[in-house]
Amino acid sequence: MKTRTIAILGATGSIGTQALDIVRRYPEQFRADCLTAHGSAEKLFELCREFRPRFAALVNEPREIPGDLRGIEWFFGADSTVRALLAARCQDALCAIVGIAGLDAVWHALDVCERVLLANKEALVTGGDLVMKKAANLGKPMLPVDSEHSAIFQCLQARQGNPLKRLLLTCSGGALRNWKKADMYAATVRDVLAHPTWNMGGKITVDCATMVNKGLEVIEAHHLFAMPAEKIDVVIHPQSVIHSMIEFEDGTVLAQLGMPDMRGPIGYAMGFPNRLPYDAKPLDFAALGHLDFAAPDHDRFPCLGMAIRALKAGGSAPVVLNGANEVAVGAFLKEHIPFGRIAEVIDRTLQSVPVSPIASIADVYEADSQARAFAAESIKF
Repeated sequence: MKTRTIAILGATGSIGTQALDIVRRYPEQFRADCLTAHGSAEKLFELCREFRPRFAALVNEPREIPGDLRGIEWFFGADSTVRALLAARCQDALCAIVGIAGLDAVWHALDVCERVLLANKEALVTGGDLVMKKAANLGKPMLPVDSEHSAIFQCLQARQGNPLKRLLLTCSGGALRNWKKADMYAATVRDVLAHPTWNMGGKITVDCATMVNKGLEVIEAHHLFAMPAEKIDVVIHPQSVIHSMIEFEDGTVLAQLGMPDMRGPIGYAMGFPNRLPYDAKPLDFAALGHLDFAAPDHDRFPCLGMAIRALKAGGSAPVVLNGANEVAVGAFLKEHIPFGRIAEVIDRTLQSVPVSPIASIADVYEADSQARAFAAESIKF
């Protein structure tokens, strides 16, 4: 098999480091030719020493580049990731930048890469119609890396043209799954980051605790699989063993199962259509004993309903939802607001910032700017 070049955008984060583990295991199949990060310079330097990419980028420019890494072509600044991506022109781009900051990378990756491996749900939450239309026009595959969307994608390989009745996204419920509503408001950062089944970055772990993450995934699934909101359901599944399901018109349900390890969906996207073993821990069904399911509690987790309503409203509503959430989560992680204020800030922003049409990427950023400004002002009061 010919070696494929890959750009790993967000190389020092949870998804990026696990993707590099796949590269490490399959050096004959992948070359990490472009590595980027936001501000984790020392971590990126170590990765560059190991993988020796031709191109690398840091949004926050360090004081100096170590002498042994000066043979790499470096890019710095707010647009450094895109400039490195365009210079590298890798066959694949794994887009794992957190938040709307990853939209530009996905947009330009479609121009220069053969495939986009999508681990940045916000790119579709905010620019979904535009991104998917561009991908279709260019004939470029968008391979999902989120565990839920990867699961659906894997199940769809057995579809054989049969019509779908619905998609079922599973959800662990996050760190506060069993908390009483009265106690959740004052949950600490430490409480929220103690996810029971997944090891992820801070922002997405908070999003899991509010369940806004599942709402963002409903929006992502809508765009990836061309399914209306009415045909996408969410079910709580605490064990995180069933990663998602599809249901056909005759009631048959196909599910994708596996231990909670992001190297599975990452490796599936990287190797598609082939599977890449990575010493995964096998499922022991006898030891599991049972798998539990429950409907989401919209009273305790109102952000899920907000996201679904934003999808149905269309236009800039999902952009506003995402922008307000990013501002509120950032404030919570800095301990500027209590956990309960996150939902309040999102709700108030959605009710106050008018919905507008999205006809261009510029429209996305304008709506995002309005949402962030309003959310930031709300936090002051």
